[in-house]
Amino acid sequence: MSLAIVWLRRDLRLADNPALHAACAAHDRIVPVYIHAPDEEGDWPPGAASRWWLHHSLASLAASLHGHHATLHLRAGDSLGELTTLIRATGAEAVYWNRLYEPAVIERDKRVKQALREQGVAAHSFNAALWREPWQIATKTGDPYRVFTPYWRNLRTQIDDADPLPVPQPLRGATADGGVSIESLELLPRIGWDAGMAAAWTPGERGAQELLELFADDAVNDYAEGRDIPSRHGTSRLSPHLHFGEISPRQAQAGLKALLDRRGGKRPDVEPFLRELGWREFAHHLLFHFPDTPTGNFNAKFDRFPWAEADQALLERWQRGRTGIPLVDAGMRELWHTGWMHNRVRMVVASFLTKNLRQHWHHGARWFWDTLVDADLANNSLGWQWVAGCGADAAPYFRVFNPVSQSHKFDAKGEYLARWIPELASAAPALRHEPWKDPSLLRRSGYPAPMVDLGESRAAALQAYQAVKG
Repeated sequence: MSLAIVWLRRDLRLADNPALHAACAAHDRIVPVYIHAPDEEGDWPPGAASRWWLHHSLASLAASLHGHHATLHLRAGDSLGELTTLIRATGAEAVYWNRLYEPAVIERDKRVKQALREQGVAAHSFNAALWREPWQIATKTGDPYRVFTPYWRNLRTQIDDADPLPVPQPLRGATADGGVSIESLELLPRIGWDAGMAAAWTPGERGAQELLELFADDAVNDYAEGRDIPSRHGTSRLSPHLHFGEISPRQAQAGLKALLDRRGGKRPDVEPFLRELGWREFAHHLLFHFPDTPTGNFNAKFDRFPWAEADQALLERWQRGRTGIPLVDAGMRELWHTGWMHNRVRMVVASFLTKNLRQHWHHGARWFWDTLVDADLANNSLGWQWVAGCGADAAPYFRVFNPVSQSHKFDAKGEYLARWIPELASAAPALRHEPWKDPSLLRRSGYPAPMVDLGESRAAALQAYQAVKG
C-alpha cells in the first residue's frame, strides 16, 4: 500500500490544493501534517495577530479533514527532522507540499527537498498560492518586472483558464503516532486582547468562501468606487484568507464568476478586483527576484534619505491611535481592535508616519507585521516601500497624503471616524475631521491636539527629499 505525507504550510484548504490533489491521485493513503517551525522563517516569524489566525485556521482545517475521515497531524520543531521521523514511523515513500516564496523559506525548502531525495524519498512541490510562479512572468528581455502595469498586462493574458481543483475524492487519510496538540503551540494570546478579531473574522476555508459570496452579492457591484470608502464593507476582505491559503486566486476568480453567473442580470466589472489580486501577485514577484526588499530600499537612492531619529514615544502615539489626526487614529484603532485596516486608510497612516513624522518605514512595517491578520512579507514590504517612495513602482516621495482632505473625501459624514474614535462621535461631522478647530471639544472629549502641524511637517519632508532627489 502506497503512502505519502502532505506537508501543509500556508495552504490550509482542501479544494484547489495541488499538493494534496497530486498525493491523493498517486498514493493509496496520505498523512496530512502541519509542522510549526517559526524559527525557520528567518527574521519574520509570524506576529501575534497572525498566530491568532493560524490557531483558528488549523482548527478549521482539522475539522474539514475529519469530515473526510482524515486527521491533521501537528508537529513542532525542525521541519526536516519531524518529516524524517514521520517517514520512518509511517513508511511514507513521498512528501508533497506547495511552495512559498519568502527568502528564508525558499532556502529551507531547498535543503529539505535535497535531504529527502538523498534518503530515497520522493519530494514534490507545487504552486498553490499564485496564478503564475514568479519566474514565469518576465519582460521581453527575460528580466523581472519592476513596474506593475506592464506586469499586470502580461499576467492578465494568462489567468482566464486557471480552473481550480476540486477536493480530492476519496481523501484517504492514514494515522501516525506522536505529534502535539494545537493548544501546545501556544498561538493564542495569554491575555484576552483578541475579542475584536474573533468578532470580525471566521478563519478557515469556509469563512473565505462566505466572504467571497458576500462580495459577489454586494460589494463587487460598486467595487471601483466603494473600495475607497472605509465606513463600508466595500472590499472583499479576503487578504488574510489568501495569505493563509484558505482560498487561492484561482478560486477567487472562478468562484466570483460562477456566483455572478448564477445570479444573472447585468454583470458588474470585476477587472478592478482582479487587478488588486494582480498587485498581490506582483508583490511576490518582487520578493522572489529582489529578496532584500523587506529591509532594503528598492530604490538605493533612499539609502541617503535623512530619516528622523527613532522616537519611541512618538511611535507609541501612532501605534495606539493618539496622534490627534482623526483618520490616522481611526485606522490605527481599527487595526488594534480587528487585526485589519482599510487599504485607503493604510496608505494614509503610512504616509503620516514616513512623511509627516519622517520615521523610517521599517518601524511601520514591523508594527503591521505584528498586528495585521493578513501580514504578508511580500505585500507588507511592497506597500510600505510604495508609500515611503523608495519601492518598485512607488508613489513619488513628494506625494504626501493629507489625512484631513482624505477623510473629507472618503468619509464625508465622518462615520468611520465616529466608529473608531468614540470621543468625537457626538461632534458635528465637520469637526470630526478637524476637532482642533474647537478647543472646547478637545477639552471635553479628551481627544489630543495634533502632534504635528500637517503643513509644516509636509514641507520639512519635502526639504529632506532634496538629499536624494536627482
